[in-house]
Amino acid sequence: MTARILIVEDEPDVRSVIRRALGHHGFETKESGNVRQAVELLAAYRPELVLVDHRLPDGTAFEVIDALAAAEIECPIIVMTAFGSIDLAVEAMRRGAENFVTKPIDLEALSMLVERALDGSRRRRREAAIQATTARNAGSLDPFTGTSAAIREVRRLAEAVVASEAPVLITGETGTGKGILARWLHEQGPRTAQPFVDLNCSGLSRELAESELFGHQRGSFTSATSNKPGLVEIAHRGTLFLDEIGDLDATVQPKLLKILEEQTYRKVGDVKPRRVDLRLVAATHRNLGAMTVSGEFRSDLLFRINTITFRLPALRDRAEDIPELARRVLAASSPAHSLDASALAALCAHDWPGNIRELRNVLERAVLLSRSNVIGAELLHFDQTAGTASRRPSEPEGLRSETLEDVERQHIMSVLKAAEGHVERAAARLGVPRSSLYAKLKRFGIHHV
Repeated sequence: MTARILIVEDEPDVRSVIRRALGHHGFETKESGNVRQAVELLAAYRPELVLVDHRLPDGTAFEVIDALAAAEIECPIIVMTAFGSIDLAVEAMRRGAENFVTKPIDLEALSMLVERALDGSRRRRREAAIQATTARNAGSLDPFTGTSAAIREVRRLAEAVVASEAPVLITGETGTGKGILARWLHEQGPRTAQPFVDLNCSGLSRELAESELFGHQRGSFTSATSNKPGLVEIAHRGTLFLDEIGDLDATVQPKLLKILEEQTYRKVGDVKPRRVDLRLVAATHRNLGAMTVSGEFRSDLLFRINTITFRLPALRDRAEDIPELARRVLAASSPAHSLDASALAALCAHDWPGNIRELRNVLERAVLLSRSNVIGAELLHFDQTAGTASRRPSEPEGLRSETLEDVERQHIMSVLKAAEGHVERAAARLGVPRSSLYAKLKRFGIHHV
C-alpha cells in the first residue's frame, strides 16, 4: 500500500527534489514550509511518516514532533539538518525521532531509510494487534468446517472476494460464526499485516458508540479528562469489524457513512476532520432491509455496507456438519477428550437455537463434568429453556404451545429478577456476554434497573 509522507522543509527546491525522489518509489507526499502549516495538515492528512527539517522559519522540528504527539499520531519521524551535531541527534531521538540525517541528502539512501522506517512501523502495529487479540482468538474455528452445501457456498463466495477491499455484510442468527468469518477475511486479505479491530454495537448508547468509534478530545464532556483514540483510528490501514451493526444508534449511522464515502471522520469535541483508510466488515442477525422501511436503519448506509453479503446458515440447517464441528471444538479446547456414539447422536438431534456458540458451551461444560476422556450423551446438558428441547434418541419428542421466543423471554425475565435487575450478574448466570443480553432485552422489550 502507498504510504503518506509529510515533508516539512522551508526550501522549495529541496522539498521538490525530495518529493520527486519519494514519488519515484511510489510514496504519496504533501509539503509544508513551516511549523504552522505542518500542524494544520496533521489531523486531515494523517501522515504515516514525517520528514522534517530541524530549523524552520517559525520554529524547529521539535515543535512538529510535539504536535504529532498532541494529535495522537504515531508514525516514524526523520529529522533533517544542515547543522548536525551529536547533541542535536541525541535530543531528536529522545523527543521521538526515529532517525536523523544531515544535508546534503543522499536521495537513494533517504528512500531506503524511509522504507525501513515504514516497515518497522507496520511490524510494530501488527505485533501490537496480534498481542491484543491472541487470547480472544484462542480456539477459533475454521469458518468453513463441514461438508454441507450451505457451508460450501459460503467458502466459494469467501474465496472469490477475499482480495477485495469492498465493504462486507455478514448476516445470520446469533452464534453462527459471523465474527470468525470476519477475522478470516481480514487475515487472508490484503490488510492482514494491519490491525483487526472489532466492536459489538449491541446495547451501546449514542454517546458511548461515538466515543468508542471516533474517540474524543479532552474536555468534550464531563468525564473526558484526556484525549482518547477511537477504534476507527486504531483500525487505520486495517479492518474495522462492527458486530450487530443493526443496533447502532441512528444518529451515529451518518458518521459511519461519511467514513465509507469520504474516508474522513471527526473525534467527539473536535472540529478538524481526520483521514482514515480502513475496510469495514459488518455483521447482524437482524433484517436490515425491513429496518430501512421502518426508519430504524439508513438505506444509504445499507447500500454502502452490503456490496458483498454473506448469509451464514443456522446450525440446524447444516446438521451433517455437527460431528466435525464438535470434534474441532474439542480438539481446540480439550484435545484429550472424544465423543462416543451416543453423544454424537444427541448433538445431531438438538435444535441448536444458539448455533455454534451454544455447541461450544455444551461441550466445554461436558468436559468439566467428565471423569474420563470419553464423553457420553449423559454429560451433554442442553439449556431446555433457551430453545426447543433436545430431541435425544431415548426421549420422545414433545409438543409445546409456547414459541421459542416466548420461552427465551420468560427465562431471561426470571434470571434478571433473581439478579435483582443487574444485567451483568444476570449475564453471568446465563453464560452469555453482557452485550448479548442487552441485545435480548432490547429485542424483547424487557426493562431493567
